[in-house]
Amino acid sequence: MIAQVPQSAALPESGRREILRHALALGGLLAAAGYPQYALANASKAAFDARTLDEAVKAAGGARMVESKDVTLTAPDVTENGAAVPLGVATALPGVRQMLVLVEKNPSPLAAIFRGSDAVDANFTVRVKMGQTSPVYAVALMADGRALWARREVQVTVGGCGV
Repeated sequence: MIAQVPQSAALPESGRREILRHALALGGLLAAAGYPQYALANASKAAFDARTLDEAVKAAGGARMVESKDVTLTAPDVTENGAAVPLGVATALPGVRQMLVLVEKNPSPLAAIFRGSDAVDANFTVRVKMGQTSPVYAVALMADGRALWARREVQVTVGGCGV
């Protein structure tokens, strides 16, 4: 059984227009409030446009990269589907500003940036595209300027045999 709305309960045309006008005004206010997010995305553009690992880390605000056992990268040793390689990056260190995922042999090495804070655990997962076998890096950019990294080689194969 379908309930029918009485004709008298329907909004008059002027009421619909008023609701639409308020909805558009609210959407504009929300977009304006989200402006800092877009500004932050534009600041990362240089990092995504970088062509080397060091350029990407520097553009993201990091210093010289230093290997660390406190940063972990989980990745498959061999993957059949280079279009969606699952990766996990994490660290338990305090003061993480950003976590970066870098794929050395991609045309643009920076694959992902995660913003961190003391209120957020620096533990993220992502799927990245890899065109070929390459070293993959997880880089933790710390509040004190350090850039700590972990590295794994991920082999991209056709058929997943790894030969």
